Amino acid sequence: MAGDNAYKVKWGIISTGWIAHQFVTDLVHCSNGVAYAVGSRSQESADEFARNHGISKAYATYEDLVNDPEVDAVYIGTPHPFHKENALLALRAGKAVLCEKPFTVNSRELEEVVAYAREHKLFLMEAMWSRFIPAIVKVREWIAEGRIGEVRLVKADLGFRADWNPEGRLLNPNLGGGALLDVGIYPISFASMVFGPHPEKISSIVHIGETGVDEHFSMLLSYEGGRTASLNAGIRLKMLEEAHVFGTEGHIIVEGTLVNPKSAALYVGGEKVESFEHERSSIGYVYEAEEVGRCLQAGLTESPIMPLDESLAILKLLDEVRAQWGLVYPGE
Repeated sequence: MAGDNAYKVKWGIISTGWIAHQFVTDLVHCSNGVAYAVGSRSQESADEFARNHGISKAYATYEDLVNDPEVDAVYIGTPHPFHKENALLALRAGKAVLCEKPFTVNSRELEEVVAYAREHKLFLMEAMWSRFIPAIVKVREWIAEGRIGEVRLVKADLGFRADWNPEGRLLNPNLGGGALLDVGIYPISFASMVFGPHPEKISSIVHIGETGVDEHFSMLLSYEGGRTASLNAGIRLKMLEEAHVFGTEGHIIVEGTLVNPKSAALYVGGEKVESFEHERSSIGYVYEAEEVGRCLQAGLTESPIMPLDESLAILKLLDEVRAQWGLVYPGE
């Protein structure tokens, strides 16, 4: 792809659900990309989505979408169990892929997808949108600058109380439901961003609900040198949704919500010394889309901010946690 700043990635969207709506709504703010086509399981659904978002092409199948020669990159917003199949479909058509988190339901599936992308030198990235939110970028900068000294502890919580709907995505094991894949991956990814994706020890405890999915859990990750991450998440339990990073000289608070924060605060010696606030008209998905565009224009096949090896390591961590719980998804 030419490094022309005027060039815009033509996005193809797989799915017409809520998360795909959010992503496409934000693409209007994207400096290097535009929603071009959408694929669904029916022409009616694709046409309605395209009409609502001003998209020029609407396809009744995912196959027709990925085979459109004008599509540069494919965004996958289907439920977790379909990510592997959808990602491979797009990659086999030669498309760059941005796939919603979690990448797949287990590391074995992701290893297959990553292997194909790397063999064919195709771009692939997990849509961990929080990694690219400006407030989180600022947190990384503060840590890298040594503003809070040596980081020793991360504490991150994310939870909400979902309505009771056993057939819905959150509580249905057939759709990869449960707290771990839906919200738990956010605090886990945050800890990985700070400490790296390879803890020395993983301890966890879980509450399995009556539908057979994990409704909330607590996790303690131990790293070399006595560093720790205390993480909690739930889909039937409201939590504060904050993240704290404690160092030997100070601490950082990610304020509001860990998923999409608009502010962060830096404390040294118990006093707030700096605040970061970011007002924007976009939802926040635009930043991951722009990262894909930057990588494609630079000729990269993966993002240095959300690399594939880190996504793989995180999924292996999730596999180990589920093994502790004895939790197996249907079809595994």
